[in-house]
Amino acid sequence: MNNNIIKRLLKYILNNKLYVFGALVCAAFSNVLMIVGPFIIGKGVDNIIDMGNVNFERVKYYAFIVIGLYLISAAFQWSLQVLTSKLSNKTVEEIRSNLFEHVTKMPLKFFDSNSHGDIMARLTGDIENISEGIYQSVTQFITGIISIVGSLVFMFILNPVITLVVIIMTPITFIIAAFITRKSSKMFSAQSKLNGELNGYIEEIISNQNVVKAFNFEKSSMERFEEINNKLYNSGRWAQFYSSLVNPSTRLVNNITYVLLGMTGGIASLAGRLSIGYISSFLTYSTYFSQPINNITSVTTQLQSAIASAKRVFTIMDSDIEIEQSIDDIELKDTEGNVCFEDITFSYNPQIPLIKNFSLKVNKGSRIAIVGPTGAGKTTLVNLLMRFYDVNSGNIYIDNININKISKDSLRKSFGMVLQDTWLFKGTVRENISYGKPEASIEEIINAAKAANAHNFIKRLPKGYDTELTEGAGNLSQGQKQLITIARVMLVLPSMLILDEATSSVDTRTELNIQKAFLRMMEGRTSFIIAHRLSTIREADLILVLNNGQIVEQGNHEQLLKKGGFYSNLYYSQYDNQ
Repeated sequence: MNNNIIKRLLKYILNNKLYVFGALVCAAFSNVLMIVGPFIIGKGVDNIIDMGNVNFERVKYYAFIVIGLYLISAAFQWSLQVLTSKLSNKTVEEIRSNLFEHVTKMPLKFFDSNSHGDIMARLTGDIENISEGIYQSVTQFITGIISIVGSLVFMFILNPVITLVVIIMTPITFIIAAFITRKSSKMFSAQSKLNGELNGYIEEIISNQNVVKAFNFEKSSMERFEEINNKLYNSGRWAQFYSSLVNPSTRLVNNITYVLLGMTGGIASLAGRLSIGYISSFLTYSTYFSQPINNITSVTTQLQSAIASAKRVFTIMDSDIEIEQSIDDIELKDTEGNVCFEDITFSYNPQIPLIKNFSLKVNKGSRIAIVGPTGAGKTTLVNLLMRFYDVNSGNIYIDNININKISKDSLRKSFGMVLQDTWLFKGTVRENISYGKPEASIEEIINAAKAANAHNFIKRLPKGYDTELTEGAGNLSQGQKQLITIARVMLVLPSMLILDEATSSVDTRTELNIQKAFLRMMEGRTSFIIAHRLSTIREADLILVLNNGQIVEQGNHEQLLKKGGFYSNLYYSQYDNQ
């Protein structure tokens, strides 16, 4: 599994071939120049062994060469760091863009079944872990491989027999590192998962602080936070414990190797097979050989964390997106608004049936009110009509065209939605109203706001239509936010409307004004009105009373009251306690 993740990360990295090539060139020159240095130093040492006959000219010559080599090497090393940093940033930029693009194409079911905080953690924290892992790993692996190969070559040149000591001891280092890495990998995966869970819980609690405080839930929320946080601490502690064993273990093996090299080098020198200068060079090369191994094993923490994060990111990217538009899909234009539900069956959970064999025919221009107790399936019908979810069986038609054959873009553009839950983004009032029609003129925006009865309060804002809204529009009341969302639909005026408790957060006078605006807006348009306050749907042409996903009654307001049935009980229950 990890191999597949690494391959996918490498594919992203290799998309930036120019930076990869530049990093390889800089790493090659930097390390080759560094590796040549000890060989030159060895020659210099051999020229000062005999204190009574030191060749200062040759020593000076070698010193200047070494200084020049190291200065040039340092310049290439700096360039390598810059290029690697850009490489990691470019790589995660592409991953983040692909992830966000994929998330925006995910079906609504994905967002209903996954914590929003966890999704955001994957877009932010997990991506940053990947960035750090790429930067550290690429830097250490590129320089490490060149340094290991180069050092090995020069050691063979100096003395092949002594070099065998290094070759024999090296596998021990990799065996220890591989063993510990396998142990820590599971810990990092658990840590990454718990980090997402914690982020999800934090996002949920912070965004609902008014509810938390209203119900004195602070202590319970803190206890739940501590529970998740402690799990995260324990998984992180064990992950760090295992990963921290790698570096000291490999260093121990390398230090033993260093001692063995010193002993064998000394024996070779006594036998006249190796000069003192070349012994010093050999020991330096052994350090150059072992240091990259230590460095590579030392970044195991970042690498394992990056792989765990990449797994979480790729899990989303591998999830099924909404079906892309086919060339055979029909583009809805000049929709009349005839809607037909034909024997549809649907449930969110196969074990819990919701809508069974539901049929309904709606003529163009009709105002259809949908009422019923909570969980009756009112909003579900809207979700199916907009294809946020697809029916399990049956068909839905618009103007005698099966919606499965209609492109989702044109289908959804044919509807205007005003929901109970308002959503406004950080930006100006003008930008929020023109969300569905960015090219709209200020005159069109103002006319839409007037139609929604929002113009007066907008003009009283500090900068009117150019007032900047904070995140979540916290500087507006709930009613004001809903008026702006109504203005947003007023601006677009599609052929069909969906109003889901659209006036639930406004005062009675404003509600009456909005109802008048809705009546003007609904003229000639097929409208679906979901309401709990039954006083708001008296003007509907047809009222559907749902219960357990079925139509139990239908008719206009007066007809249903005369029946004295389910609707009548719902209607009069609003006044029982008044």
